[in-house]
Amino acid sequence: MITQKRYYVLACEILFREICQAASQSPHVIDISFEKKALHDMGDAYMSKALQDRVNQINHSIYDAVLLGYGLCNNGIKHLHAPIPIVAPRAHDCITLLMGSKEKYAEYFAKNPGAYYQSSGWQERGIAESEAEGTIPQQLGMGKTYEEYAKEYGEENAEFLMSMLSDMTPHYKKMAFINNGIGDTTSIREIAKQRAQDQDWEFEEVEGNNKLIEQLVNGQWNEKDFLIIPLSHKITPSNDDSIIASIPL
Repeated sequence: MITQKRYYVLACEILFREICQAASQSPHVIDISFEKKALHDMGDAYMSKALQDRVNQINHSIYDAVLLGYGLCNNGIKHLHAPIPIVAPRAHDCITLLMGSKEKYAEYFAKNPGAYYQSSGWQERGIAESEAEGTIPQQLGMGKTYEEYAKEYGEENAEFLMSMLSDMTPHYKKMAFINNGIGDTTSIREIAKQRAQDQDWEFEEVEGNNKLIEQLVNGQWNEKDFLIIPLSHKITPSNDDSIIASIPL
C-alpha cells in the first residue's frame, strides 16, 4: 500500500496538459504552480531568481517535496534550494520530458541536429519571444513590424533589419512535432505543418511519452532519471550525462 504524500509541483506552462493529466492519476496529493514560458527568455539569472522566489513562497510545512517540471533549461534552475527536498528530472530542457527520456532525445537530436521542436503546449501556451515583456528579444527590439522599423530607422535600414531577422534561424531544417496524444493534437499538428511549410522545412511527427512526468508526480524517482536535492543543498549543472547535481549551500 502506498503512503500518500503531498507534493508541490513548480512547472513551465508548456507542460500544462501533460502534468495536469499525470497529477489527476497520481496516488498522491498534488498542488501545481505553472510559470510563464517567457521566463526562459529572460536569461538564467532572472529565471533562477524568479523560481527561487516562488519556492520561497511555498508553505513548506505541509509538503513532502517540491517537484520541478523543468529541465536544466540553460541553467534556469541553477542554485535552487528549499527547506524540504527538491526533485528534478535529469533533463536539459522540456523536450526530454515530452519524449520520455534523455536517451531518446539525445538519439533524435544526433540524427536531426537542425530540428525545431513543437508540442501542444508550445502552440497553446507559448507567447512569442519578441512579444513577452522583459525578454531578451523584446529588450533588443525584435518582433517589430516593417512600418515600426521604418518610422524609427528609415526605410532602407528597416529593409536591412527585416532581412537580418528573417535569417536568424537558417540552421533549422525540420519541424519536429512531439505528439503526446493529449488535447486537440489534430489541430495543433496542422498548425505545426503549416509553419514548417511557411519556413520551407521538413515536417516530422515524433511520438511523445509522458513516462517521466508520471514518475515525477507519482514519487517514482529512480537515480538515473531524477535528482533528489537534499536539505542544505542546491542544484548545479554536472556537465556530464547526469546533467544536474547537488552541492552544499
